[in-house]
Amino acid sequence: MAGKGMKGLSEAMRGLSLAAQPCRAAVQTRQIPLACRRTMATEAPLPSITRSVTEGWEPASTVPLTIYSFPKLEPRALESWSSKHLYLPLRRDILHLAVIYEGDKTRQGTASSKTRWEVAGSHRKMRPQKGSGRSRLGTKQSPMLRGGGKSHGPRPRDFSTKLNRKVYDLAWRTALSYRYRRGELIVTEDGLDLPLPDEFLDLAQKGVLGNKLEDSFIQKYVGDMMAAMQWGKADGRTTFVTGDKRANLFTAMEVAGENGRALELEDVDVKDLLETGRIVVERSALKEMIKTHQSDLVSRIAINGVLKKGPSSGLTLVRS
Repeated sequence: MAGKGMKGLSEAMRGLSLAAQPCRAAVQTRQIPLACRRTMATEAPLPSITRSVTEGWEPASTVPLTIYSFPKLEPRALESWSSKHLYLPLRRDILHLAVIYEGDKTRQGTASSKTRWEVAGSHRKMRPQKGSGRSRLGTKQSPMLRGGGKSHGPRPRDFSTKLNRKVYDLAWRTALSYRYRRGELIVTEDGLDLPLPDEFLDLAQKGVLGNKLEDSFIQKYVGDMMAAMQWGKADGRTTFVTGDKRANLFTAMEVAGENGRALELEDVDVKDLLETGRIVVERSALKEMIKTHQSDLVSRIAINGVLKKGPSSGLTLVRS
């Protein structure tokens, strides 16, 4: 076995020696063929793989936004929106500050307990200071006695914290940008509402159906519709945002709340934009969001008597 192994190794070394002879002969004659050269990346022409330093790099200033019809989701228009409104990078720190700020602002802070000076009863000394053979004891309102006041208990207070308005507005647009980049921001035409079958509406107006039957039909109808669009409970639920309250949509979402919820624009905050699987908002409500939360893009200092306005959005490119 050893002899056969050595024989195989000798044949391999002989083969390598024969393969190297053309390159060795070329080196001796100073003529190096292409097959024997050493290829390096720097041999590629530089202008074809690099950009000239004189050329300025300009990031995209606008992003496309499709406007859909509801509930068919047919594209109705293609608009151009500023990247500072819908294409900001994800900033988890700013979103965290905004959510904590909103949570602190909504805390009631009404917890209260009575101190020893607020508990009803006589404030005379319970027993003599000395001579009774028992421990000294003050009034009946002592925190050490049952029914007495509470020491260091909760008192009404304001839990709200402060956050720079520009930071809060940036958090709003960052949340919208996060949804846009993930394809979870669906913008519909104005007048977003849930169309219910005409037969059901006629029977409901006549009072033929009871409340339980109406609720069960709406729950089944909304559940099937949301499941068909992959917007339901199995896909993370959906938040509908409208400019004002729409009767059919809000009633249906109250009955079928496991599939989503409906909010008016004034009730929406940053946390609502991040909670559910997707956001369905009508175009006018989205424009109002952007208009209200762009203080960091608008200057209050007039230059030559003109105030700097924020970037424009909503320029229609294509309409069907």
